[in-house]
Amino acid sequence: MMSASTHLPAGLGAAPQPPASVPQVPADAAVSEPAPTGSPVPQNPAPRATTVLMRKEHREKIALFRYQVIRAAADASLTTRQRGPLVRSLAQVDHPWPFGGTRRYSRETLDRWIGAWQSRGFDGLKPDERASTPVTDSTVLALAESLKREKPHRTAAQVKRIITEAMGTAPSETTLLRHFRSKDISTGVRPLATGRFESDHPNEIWVGDALHGPKINGRKTYLFAFLDDHSRMVTAARWAFAEDAIRLSAVLRPALQTYGIPEVAYLDNGGAMIDKSLSRTCAKLGIRLVHSAPYRPQGRGKIERFFSTVTSQFLGEITVTDTPMLPGTDPAAGSQISSLKELNTLFTGWVNMVYHHQQHSTTGQTPLARWEAAWEHREPVRKSLDEIREAFLWSDVRTVTKTGTVSLHSNTYEVDPLLAGTRVELVYDPFDLDGKVTVNNHHGHPAGQAKVLKIGRHVHAKVTNAARDNDTSTNISTGINYLDLVATRHRESLTAAPISFADIHACTEQKAEAIR
Repeated sequence: MMSASTHLPAGLGAAPQPPASVPQVPADAAVSEPAPTGSPVPQNPAPRATTVLMRKEHREKIALFRYQVIRAAADASLTTRQRGPLVRSLAQVDHPWPFGGTRRYSRETLDRWIGAWQSRGFDGLKPDERASTPVTDSTVLALAESLKREKPHRTAAQVKRIITEAMGTAPSETTLLRHFRSKDISTGVRPLATGRFESDHPNEIWVGDALHGPKINGRKTYLFAFLDDHSRMVTAARWAFAEDAIRLSAVLRPALQTYGIPEVAYLDNGGAMIDKSLSRTCAKLGIRLVHSAPYRPQGRGKIERFFSTVTSQFLGEITVTDTPMLPGTDPAAGSQISSLKELNTLFTGWVNMVYHHQQHSTTGQTPLARWEAAWEHREPVRKSLDEIREAFLWSDVRTVTKTGTVSLHSNTYEVDPLLAGTRVELVYDPFDLDGKVTVNNHHGHPAGQAKVLKIGRHVHAKVTNAARDNDTSTNISTGINYLDLVATRHRESLTAAPISFADIHACTEQKAEAIR
C-alpha cells in the first residue's frame, strides 16, 4: 500500500494513456463518466458503444481511471487525519481523463470512490450504465487544433472567437484548453520545476523501460528492465527479440512472485507499457500504474543511468558473432555471443555478480545491501501464485456457433448450448490455452467454463514466438574474458559455495600468464 510519506516526482502523477489498440466504436450508446460537480457542460464523455460487452469494457476503463486517481489516498494504513490532506490535494488538481482532456472532482466524490474501493474493491469503482451526453463535434476540435498550430500565440479565447465567427457556435475555452493539452500543444503554462527524488522504501516504486540492443542473427534485441527506485536493485530484466506485451509479461510475472508487489509502476509510453493487459494486471494486484508524460521524462533518471551502465559495462564487453565462441578465442574480442540465450546468460550473471555488488555513487551502498537493509523491519506485500496468475489473464470476445462451440487461437471449445448464437467473453491464460477458460455471457455474467474439444495451440502465438527466442541457442564455451568469468561465477554461486573476486582474479591471471 502507498504510505503517507510517499511523494512522486513531477510528471509521476499522470494517469496511463489509453492503449492505442482500443478500437473506435459507433456512437449510439455508451457508458460515460458523470460530469464533475459544478461543471456547466459535460466534458469528453466516453466513446459510445453498441453492445453490452463494449459497455462493460468502457466501465472497466473508467474504473481504472478512478483507481489511478484515488489509489494513494485509499491506503488502508492511513488515518483519517492523514487521508484528509491527500484527498483535498487530489480535489485541487486536474486528472487526465482516459478519453481525452482532464477532469477535476470534488472531495465528496473522491471520498465516495475511496469508500467504494475499500468496501467492494475494483468492481466498486465501475459506474452504473447510463445514457451519454453529446460530445463536442470532432470536426470542430480538429479546426480548433489547426487554428492553434497555425499561429501558436493564439489563445483559447481567440480560437473560440474565430470558430464562433466562422460556424456560429464554438466549444468553451475550457474544452479547447483541455483538447490542446491532450494533443501536447503548448498553452503557455510555465513548466514545473523538478528536483532530485528518491522513494523512502523498497517496492514503493518500480521504474520500467526498454533498451534497444544489438542484433543477433539479423534480429534486433530489446532489454526489458524494472529497477527498484529506492535501492536501485534490478527486480526484473531480460533480453527478447520483440518489444511487446507478452515479453513484458514474461519478465514481470516472475519478478512479482520473487520480490513482491510494488506500490507504483512508473513506465514510459511504449506500446508494451500502455497495453490494456498491463493495466488490468496492475489493477488486479493493487499496483498504481503511472506513465511519464510525453516529452517529460522526469523521475526516469535512475533507469536511464542503469541503461547507460549496461551500455558501457556490459554491451561494451560483448561481440556478436554467427558462431559460438570456441576455446582459445582471442580474449581481446570480448565475450562472443551467437544467440539470445547466451546474451541472457551473460547478462544475468553480470547483474547478480557485478552490478548488484557495485557501490552506488548517490546512495553510498550497493543495490543488494541497500535492498536487504531496508527489509529488516518490513515485509514485502505478496500475492499468491493463483492471484498473480489471474491478474495476467487475457480476454477475447467470440460468437458461439449453433452447435455450442467457440474458436480461440486455433483451438475449439465447447460452452453451454444455451449460449448458441450469442457473443461471449473468454478469459484465459495466454501461456496455457488448454487450461482453464472462463466464459462470461453477453450480459457480462459468469457462464461456466469452456471445455476443450480440439487443441491446435497450447499457448498464444505471441508466446510461441517468445519461446522460440531461445530455441536455437548453444551453450557458450568459457573464454578468458570478463563477462564469461562473471557468468561462470554466477552459475557456481547457484550450485555451490560462492567464489570470491580474489579467486576469480587469481584464476584470470594464471590463464593470462599461460597464454603469454
